[in-house]
Amino acid sequence: MENQYFAHESAIIDEGCLIGKGTKIWHFSHIMKGCVIGENCNIGQNVVVSPEVVLGGNVKVQNNVSIYTGVICEDDVFLGPSMVFTNVINPRSHILRKNEYQTTLVRHGASIGANATIVCGNEIGEFAFIGAGTVVTKKVPAYALFIGNPGRQSGWMSEYGHRLHFDEEGIAVCPESLEKYQLTRDGGVVKLTK
Repeated sequence: MENQYFAHESAIIDEGCLIGKGTKIWHFSHIMKGCVIGENCNIGQNVVVSPEVVLGGNVKVQNNVSIYTGVICEDDVFLGPSMVFTNVINPRSHILRKNEYQTTLVRHGASIGANATIVCGNEIGEFAFIGAGTVVTKKVPAYALFIGNPGRQSGWMSEYGHRLHFDEEGIAVCPESLEKYQLTRDGGVVKLTK
């Protein structure tokens, strides 16, 4: 059966990978054994996807990204150029810790900026936005904007990637989609349905 995805001739794809229809894998990238990559993903140049990583549909991985074992990205996730995940909290060259890999979960629609580092064992919430160069060391709420080292919350983002400005009633409107968002009593944000 013919592949329903595109892989550049310089890409390496190990046996036992499941790669969805319409996915594109570009120059010098390595997809290692047991990976699951959804439909319509774009894997940029010089990307390493380690064994058993799971990427949902329509995930965009920019150039020079390392996605290590233990990472799960849901649908519509954006991984910016040269960002990196980790999978062991206390790595040492002389100590084998493959049985200590921690899970990192990136929820639907989240974006991670260029050169960001995601310390393992954390969850990045739906539609969260991690700024370029940020170091994530804790759980990130849905719709949160995180920046800095260590990463700290600096506001809220819409699903279209615009900073939200809340009125005195706790309502914000995305300037592009015109969708409304509300601050919740527990300190989070939810999108209001029409």
